[in-house]
Amino acid sequence: MPAKTISTATAEHYKWGGPHANQSDAWYLVRTPELNIIEELMPPGTAEARHHHVRARQFLYVLEGEANVEIEHHDFTVKPGEGIEISPGQSHQTKNTGHAPLRFILTSQPPSHDDRIDD
Repeated sequence: MPAKTISTATAEHYKWGGPHANQSDAWYLVRTPELNIIEELMPPGTAEARHHHVRARQFLYVLEGEANVEIEHHDFTVKPGEGIEISPGQSHQTKNTGHAPLRFILTSQPPSHDDRIDD
């Protein structure tokens, strides 16, 4: 496949979270059987369900806003320019408890969508 640039304007988009699965936005920047790189946007006051992955190793890197990430009952504040690794099997939850939108990059290897178990 030839190289090409990609952005949220051209990437495959989906919505997730909330009672109607439409509170947060996500864009696949890279989507292969081996690797997913997703840009996500969480509005203030939103959170994902606590869960873990059997195989996927993830890395969350904050672009804007502030992520509150709970991993195995330890709370971390991740600011712009910072990231945090989530190992396979670790229960975790990302929240945006701030007043500004949270924009971050989530890398999953292998892809995590079919590897998610809600806790």
